[in-house]
Amino acid sequence: MKFNSTYLPIVIGATFALGTVLGSMMNAPADEQLLAKNSSKTKLNKLIDFINNEYVDNVNTDSIVNLTVDNILSKLDPHSVYIPPSEQAEVAESMKGDFVGIGINFYMYRDSVAIIRPVENGPSAKAGLKSGDRILFAGKTKLFGRKLPSDSLFSKLKGIKGSEIELTVFRKSEQKKLKFKIKRDVIPLKSVDASLLIDNKTGYIKINRFAETTFNEFKTGLARLKQKGIQSLVVDLRDNGGGYMEEAIAIADEFLRDKQLIVFTKNKNGTTDKTYATKSGGFETGKLYVLINENSASASEILAGAIQDNDRGTIVGRRSFGKGLVQREMDFNDGSAVRLTVARYYTPTGRSIQKPYTKGNEEYYKESEDRIKSGELYAKDSIKVADSLKFKTPKGRIVYGGGGIVPDVFVPMEAEHGNENVAYLLQTGIVGHFVFEELDKNRNTFAELHFNEFLAKMKNSDVYFKKFKNYILLAGLDLKLDHTKALVNRYITAEFARQLYGELYYYDVVLKDDAMIKAVTNSKK
Repeated sequence: MKFNSTYLPIVIGATFALGTVLGSMMNAPADEQLLAKNSSKTKLNKLIDFINNEYVDNVNTDSIVNLTVDNILSKLDPHSVYIPPSEQAEVAESMKGDFVGIGINFYMYRDSVAIIRPVENGPSAKAGLKSGDRILFAGKTKLFGRKLPSDSLFSKLKGIKGSEIELTVFRKSEQKKLKFKIKRDVIPLKSVDASLLIDNKTGYIKINRFAETTFNEFKTGLARLKQKGIQSLVVDLRDNGGGYMEEAIAIADEFLRDKQLIVFTKNKNGTTDKTYATKSGGFETGKLYVLINENSASASEILAGAIQDNDRGTIVGRRSFGKGLVQREMDFNDGSAVRLTVARYYTPTGRSIQKPYTKGNEEYYKESEDRIKSGELYAKDSIKVADSLKFKTPKGRIVYGGGGIVPDVFVPMEAEHGNENVAYLLQTGIVGHFVFEELDKNRNTFAELHFNEFLAKMKNSDVYFKKFKNYILLAGLDLKLDHTKALVNRYITAEFARQLYGELYYYDVVLKDDAMIKAVTNSKK
């Protein structure tokens, strides 16, 4: 599987000597190349042996090898990265789409494992665990008062499917300890967060990444929306950093007609691999809108580019990240892996949307800061695009390469210029932790409220806005929230809705006044 995402590499300085050696090798005769190649490998292995056997101090030579790998990869491109064994299992699990466990969302609150919300229909929910419960013991292992790292907690709660674990829980609302026997089961890691109606004829699907199960999740959501009679569809790719390009291609195929080009790749030998749509599209004729922002990358850009270049739908939002490189993951025997760039991809009109990376990895990732400084997040005219990278769609629309997908309909960031950090903060876990802690003080405040009553209660009060201001100040974040009060209140209310009523209620709240959704609605008039 080809991998296409924006996981940040470890940036470590390295000399240019390796590049010089490689360059000279390419011009040498074949036998000399082979000798030089073997000599370089031998030299590296001998150096490790010298350090192991002769160096005055004990040294972890594995870490030296890792540094060498990182140094080499840092000289290639920002997306060729080394993944150590400690991280590889977690990355692989995230992209697989499920794991075996007990099914809870939790975090370490003070010195205990606090359940934010059990996964709907998961083992813990079926056993009777509730939001706000503290897990004191997993079997005989004490979990409270130890400030255990997350990976250690996961290892205690995960296991083999069907295996049983006994949890000792403190339920604050009842002020008593309870014991639960829970059978571990497969827990899905959703990559499609929501599929719902935003009006009678318009469906909405939110995709957070492209994992192994994304296309199937998307198909299920789309089928459900089609049964409700949608004529338009909004696909939300905001903050989607990518994943498996095959999943993005499969979704693009649902929208495009037979034999329309979706994407093509080109490797170092100039070999081109073109991928076309098939006859089996599930939504080839309805109105289509794709939402993107500055954090939509790689596989997200493949999908958006295919829609834009085939004149199939409208791209709404802000210029995407700009990643046009394709990686393949290659495993080492010790459980680590290297994700190596093996090709470039091009949208159907022939444009590469990869932004420049010749100035090094640090400058590459700082480019997002430059977008803030230039005002690009607030005015489409501030987007810098080169006329030399101009392309035409079949209907004659102008599109650009060289650094992301430029939307057809530009929507500025909702936070005012200078308050970008507030907008990004609202997308982090801090809002969820704040809401959990507020609910934890007295869950009965909301216990009997229907959803509409809850909305009225939140709308008529500034209490939680003021508390949140104090909360982030105590966390060491000195951000001015007053200018973005409506935005902050919307996300606080949405998070309360999620923890009290479920995931879809979060989107019911957060999308109502969403600027990009409003832009979609206006474009349909």
